Amino acid sequence: MARMNYHHLYYFWRVANTGNLTQVANEIHLSQSAISAQLKQFQENLGVTLLKREGRKLILTSQGKQVLEYADEIFSKGEELENLINKGIPSQSSHVAIGVLSNLSRNFVESFTLPLINDKFTTFSLQTAGLSNLLDGLSTFRFDIILTNHNIELGQQKGIWHSELVSRQAIEIIGPAKPRKARKFPQSYADASWVLPSQNSEIRSAFSIACARAQYTPNVKAETNDMAMLRLLARDSGAYSVMPSVVVRDEVANGLLYVQQSLPDAYEHFYAVTLAKKKITPQVQKLIDNAKSDIKVMS
Repeated sequence: MARMNYHHLYYFWRVANTGNLTQVANEIHLSQSAISAQLKQFQENLGVTLLKREGRKLILTSQGKQVLEYADEIFSKGEELENLINKGIPSQSSHVAIGVLSNLSRNFVESFTLPLINDKFTTFSLQTAGLSNLLDGLSTFRFDIILTNHNIELGQQKGIWHSELVSRQAIEIIGPAKPRKARKFPQSYADASWVLPSQNSEIRSAFSIACARAQYTPNVKAETNDMAMLRLLARDSGAYSVMPSVVVRDEVANGLLYVQQSLPDAYEHFYAVTLAKKKITPQVQKLIDNAKSDIKVMS
């Protein structure tokens, strides 16, 4: 077999991770025909078929999956080497790139990254984005780990992602006044106004289910898909809201907001997502383990 052409391996790696030749051609500024020709030559040199076409997508063969595992490792290490050379990172230091879902609680993210804040040998970066951009960044090694409130493993067919539950926070009713007695949902909120997360969120779904069970129709004053804005609305509007108390941790500590009660049988789940085929670094594993021990995962 001829010496491996790493340009060809790179093109295979990009196409294998996206399944879309057109997308890769646009991203690396080569024609589709040029990439197709080099993929064909790469497979001929190896003597195996790595990709087969199903409809408009390119699908990995069993041999292709094996080659992709090696390619993932090769280009992951290449990126680490590039960072070392370009940034001059000392050998004992490391960097963790973390992607964060845009509407995730900032207080939760801060708690998650606390081990890195206290680690003098590790730097880290945080970047917020939508879920599709986060997953794309994970697959192309721009992120080492992403944080989300969605279980990415559900419904996936190729086993690309590994989602690990790192926290399950009770969803609580938050209000501006200190409750004088034990409150009961929905009887204690007959005349309440509400500021709520948007309809497509796990928290809103849990609240809607609780309302339906209790035959309660909330008076919704405002809704938002941004947890930072929800925090401000809960603090300044005089209305009730629903969220994990970690979101308004500082406001509760300072007496600006009060936890009225937990919403019955309602939780928000927080997941750490990594590439299933990429070895997790000790720094990332430490983050996951710390989150699961310090932020209690309820059974």
